[in-house]
Order: sequence, then structure tokens, then C-alpha cells
Amino acid sequence: MTTSASMAAVTERPTRHGVPIGALDEANWRGATLGLLTVRVVEGFIYWGGGSRRFIYAPEKLDPSGHEWMANKLHDAMPGALFGTDHVISFVLTHFNILYPAIIVFSVGELLVGIMLIAGFMTRIAAVGAPGFSVLLMVMFGWVGAICLEGWTMAACNIAMSCALMLNRSGVYSLDNLLLRRRPQLAERGWFRWIGGSLPLPLSERGFHRLALALFLIATDFIVGLYSHYRGAVLTPFHAGPVSPSVTHFSLDGAHIDGNAVDVRAYLDAGTPEAPAYIVAAALEDGSGKVLAQWDAAALAALPPDHIENKYAYNQIVPGPHGLVARMGAKAVIRLPLESELPPASQDATIRLTTVDGRSFAAKLESSQ
Repeated sequence: MTTSASMAAVTERPTRHGVPIGALDEANWRGATLGLLTVRVVEGFIYWGGGSRRFIYAPEKLDPSGHEWMANKLHDAMPGALFGTDHVISFVLTHFNILYPAIIVFSVGELLVGIMLIAGFMTRIAAVGAPGFSVLLMVMFGWVGAICLEGWTMAACNIAMSCALMLNRSGVYSLDNLLLRRRPQLAERGWFRWIGGSLPLPLSERGFHRLALALFLIATDFIVGLYSHYRGAVLTPFHAGPVSPSVTHFSLDGAHIDGNAVDVRAYLDAGTPEAPAYIVAAALEDGSGKVLAQWDAAALAALPPDHIENKYAYNQIVPGPHGLVARMGAKAVIRLPLESELPPASQDATIRLTTVDGRSFAAKLESSQ
């Protein structure tokens, strides 16, 4: 949409092969606007869907006492978080006064971005916020974590879609166009061109070219470069990342003898969040592999609550009917009682946990604290 002032400016511009350059440019922009209508509305629906599920259709996701509480999903993501953000997530999970407002603010932001894109209101501002959410989700949930393989494609596409909306006019059938029709003087305001989607950006051809290339390089390097680093399948063969989305893995540390028990800290840092991991046996072995003490599934299932000290209030390691049950991202100190005193050489022993699929994970005993 153009104002009378801008139309007059077009008629005064030089021509190329008998066609006014301004008119030709306007036609191209109009075509790009129509072409991006689907992109704008569909991307808006993606973010609307994320926010509306929590506030309207599945409010239990915002209920800390509910089974679908969002903190559990965040906890699932923690083992695969990138750039050290797993430590940030861990901190947030242990501070409810930060956790709950953060989830609410994020959900409200998604909802608003979705509504703004669908309605075409302040389209470029919404398009700036949209990739911010996608990048944040990619970093927190990781491309190498337990639930990344299904979500990273949508997030990556959202970044590309947002770049297109930021660069090009995307205001057709929009509130931005309606606002411009009622207040034509906004066409002369640089701020309106930067935040709205009805008019081209107030940049020279060279400036626009540089901005487009900068967004291309940043988005491509982030999306393709990181995926190639963690998964390959770009210039190198596909390979498993540092955190498996399907194979269970426990990290053990802090193992030591404390009085008449063996303490070990276990962290479920790989596997699928769709099903818990099951620890069905534990054993203390000396350097030659001789078993000094062992606990079968029944003994593990009978551990009293005070023998499992969970770090987090959400995904936990707890006794189950057939051993110990651990949800993704669970971290706990497990106290295994000893029936008899161990020989002195046991200080060099190894504690080993075995899961229901026969995988075992071990840690050498540290000196007693």
C-alpha cells in the first residue's frame, strides 16, 4: 500500500525500458508481500500454538502440581543443553521463585508473538522476537539432547522464516496496513518502517544488501554449523552427539564409604524422556572384580526415602517395584547400606550400577569425607 505522497514520488523517478523504476520496485515488493503471507500466518500459528496450549487448552502445563508441569519438560532438556546452559537450567530448577515467573513470561511472549504475526501487527518486531525464542529453545533443549531430534527442524525453519519477514514487507492483509491507511503520515516515519511490515526498510540498496547477507551468515552459521559440529551429515557422515536421545547413560561420581553405607551420586544424562530408566542391581567390587557387596532389585526397591537424596523437585530417582526408577535429568545421592564391615582394601573398590537393559556404569570410591 502506498500513500499519495509516495505515489507522486514514484511518478517522478526515472524509467527503465519504459517502466518507472519506482513502480517496478513497488510491484516486486507487493509480490514479496503476498508470497510471505503464508509464512507470516503459519509462523504465527506455531507460536500461538505454544502459548495457547498452556493458557487455554492445557492449563495443567502451568500447574506446578500437575503431571504436565513445564518444569518437567525443562528438566528433560537439561542434559542436552548447549554452551553450559545446563548449569543455568539447574539453577532455575532449584529456585522456584525464578522458575515459575520465567515459564509464565516465556509463555506470554510466545502467545503475543503468535498473535502479532497472525494479525500482522508490528510485524517486524514480532519477527525479531520469534527467532529469539527459537535460538533460546535450541540452546536450552539442545540438538544433542534427549528431545532435540524432533524439535530442531521447526526451530531452524522459524529462524529462516523470521529473517525473511524482517527483511521484506509482510503487511498484506494486516493491521499494519490498516494503520497505515488511516494514518498515511506514518509512511514518512522511520520507526514505523522498522517495526511495521507494510513498507520497505528505510535503507539504501547497499545497506539492505549488507543486512540481508549478515542475517544469512548468522543464521546459516548457527543452524548448519552447529548441526554439522554435533551431528555431522553436512560435509561429514552423520554421527551421534555427546548426549544420546535413545541410549540410557548414568554419570556416577562422589562415591565413598560413609559409616555402614556406600554413597554414590547418580545423574541420568542421556536417554529418552518418554520412558524412565530402571536400575535393577548395584555392586561394590574390588580391583580384581571380586564382589564385596551387592544389592539386587528387591533391595534397591526397599531403600527407605531418606536413602535417596534428590537434588531436584521434579524428575527424580525413586524406589520402584523392581529397583530404582529414574526420570531424565534426575540427579540424586543414593545411599546403599552395608550388612557387614568391608576389608581395608575396599577403599580402592568400584561401585557399579546396572540397568534393566544390562548396561552398567561405575565409579571408583573416593576417600571418605
